[in-house]
Amino acid sequence: MGIVLDSSNKGANGSSTVDKKVKVVFVLGGPGSGKGTQCAKIVEHFGYTHLSAGDLLRAEIKSGSENGTMIQNMIKEGKIVPSEVTIALLQRAIHENKNDKFLIDGFPRNEENREAFEHVTGLLPEFVLFFDCSEEEMESRLLSRNQGREDDNIDTIRKRFNVYMESSLPVIEYYKSKGKVQRIDASKPVGEVFEEVKAVFAPSDAKIAV
Repeated sequence: MGIVLDSSNKGANGSSTVDKKVKVVFVLGGPGSGKGTQCAKIVEHFGYTHLSAGDLLRAEIKSGSENGTMIQNMIKEGKIVPSEVTIALLQRAIHENKNDKFLIDGFPRNEENREAFEHVTGLLPEFVLFFDCSEEEMESRLLSRNQGREDDNIDTIRKRFNVYMESSLPVIEYYKSKGKVQRIDASKPVGEVFEEVKAVFAPSDAKIAV
C-alpha cells in the first residue's frame, strides 16, 4: 500500500511533498547493470513511471542552472550529488506526474540518501529491485555502449564502481534486513533478466488488457 505524503511537509528546497498516495520501487545496481533497459520494460508491461535519478540530474545540468553546474562537477569527479538536490528533483517529478506507481532508478545511492528521502517524503519503498552484476561485466557494457556520455570513460567508470561498492551496497544490505530486496541476476541476456523481473511484479501489477 502506498503511503500518503503530507503536503504540509517541506523538502530541503522548501517545496511541498506530494499530496497523493504513491507506490515506490527503488531500482538499484551498479553502473552498467542494465537498470534503464529493464525499467523501460517494466513501464511497458506494468504501467509504472520511470524516474531515473541520473537522467533528472543530467536534465538539470542541461538547464544551465547553478545547481546544474555543481552537479556536473560532482559527476565528473565520480562523487554523489547532495541528497537534497536529488530529492527535490524526484519530488517535483512525482508531483507533476498523474501516475501513482514509480520506479526510482539509481537512488538512494547511500545511507544518507536513504534516510533523507524517507524523512523528507515520508515514503518507504514497496521493495528494492536489485540488479546484481559483476564489475567486469558492467565495465564491458559501459565501454561498449557509446552513448556519448562524458561519464563513460574508464577512469570515471572505475570511480563510479568505487562509490557504488562503498556507498550503495550498505543501502541494499539495510533493505535486505527489512525483507524488502528482490535480487535479479543481471549478468544474463536482457530477455532472461526480464523473465525474472516479471516474476517479481506479476500478477499483482499486471496491466489489464483492453
